[in-house]
Amino acid sequence: MTTDRIEKSVVLKASRSQVWRALTSADQFGAWFGAKMNGPFVAGMRATGRITIPDYDHLNLELLIDRIEPESLFSYRWHPYAVEADVDYSSEPMTLVEFHLADDPGGIKLTVIESGFDQIPIARRATAYRMNDGGWAGQMQNIARYVTGLPQ
Repeated sequence: MTTDRIEKSVVLKASRSQVWRALTSADQFGAWFGAKMNGPFVAGMRATGRITIPDYDHLNLELLIDRIEPESLFSYRWHPYAVEADVDYSSEPMTLVEFHLADDPGGIKLTVIESGFDQIPIARRATAYRMNDGGWAGQMQNIARYVTGLPQ
C-alpha cells in the first residue's frame, strides 16, 4: 500500500463535455466541491476561493492550475488538508491533483489521483493523507450527484 498517492474512480452517467465543464468551470467546480471561486481556471495561474462547507467555511482555497487538456485531463497543485486558518502552509510542498476522463460503457469514467504526500511534513502527512482519502471518496459522490442533475 502506498501512502504517497490516493486514487478514486467513478463512472458518471453524463456526457464528456458535462463532466469536463463540472471540473473546469470555476463556478461549476465550486458547486460540487463546496467552494466559491473568485475567477476562472487558467493553466499556470492561481485560482482562489472560499470554502463553503460548514465547519470549513472560514478557510480560503488556493489552487495552482497545472494542466488543462480539453475533455481529457485537468490538474492542479494545492496544500492538502490545509485547515488551520492561522498556519502558513506556503513553504510546504504541494500535492498534485489530477482528474482523468475516459470513455466507459456506462458513461464517462472519472479518476482523481492526488500524489505527493510523501513530501508533506511528517507532522501532518498521515492526517492529510487520511482526510483527503476520505474527502475524495465524498467528492466523487458529490460530482456524480451534480452532473446527473444537469440537463442532458
